[in-house]
Amino acid sequence: MNLFTLNIALAIAWAALTGSFTLSGLAVGFGIGSGALYLAKPLFPGSDRYFLRVWRWIKLITLFLYELVVSSIQVVWDVLTPTQLSKPGIIAMPLDAKGEMEVLLVTNLISLTPGTLSLDVNEASDTLYIHAMFADDPDAIRKQLKEGMERWVIEAME
Repeated sequence: MNLFTLNIALAIAWAALTGSFTLSGLAVGFGIGSGALYLAKPLFPGSDRYFLRVWRWIKLITLFLYELVVSSIQVVWDVLTPTQLSKPGIIAMPLDAKGEMEVLLVTNLISLTPGTLSLDVNEASDTLYIHAMFADDPDAIRKQLKEGMERWVIEAME
């Protein structure tokens, strides 16, 4: 049994013991189960990879939410103020993400971020075409996306 399955079982057991089969009850059970599994880490050889992966996914979600808030504020500011700062454009970004899931996650996270939209991925899945609302410096946008979302996704999927 892998640790994730065991953690889900512990979350369900927690919800059963508390009599609260709600999302928050399962989330608390998952957190307590993670803590218990972390304390019992010596009993599970190779469990470091699980906890590292969980940490990377938490980091990815947190950083995406930060990007979501920052870009939302930027787009709202541009829409509500009389001066228009947007200079839309289409940017080609070479991808380092190799697997289908990595490319899918990168494209979806970019599309979910206000001000950017994934348009297409070429046949070889090595170039992503993006529409950006603020494309006055395409190299800066490319660098921000490669060092940001794409790197976070690659780390989380390792």
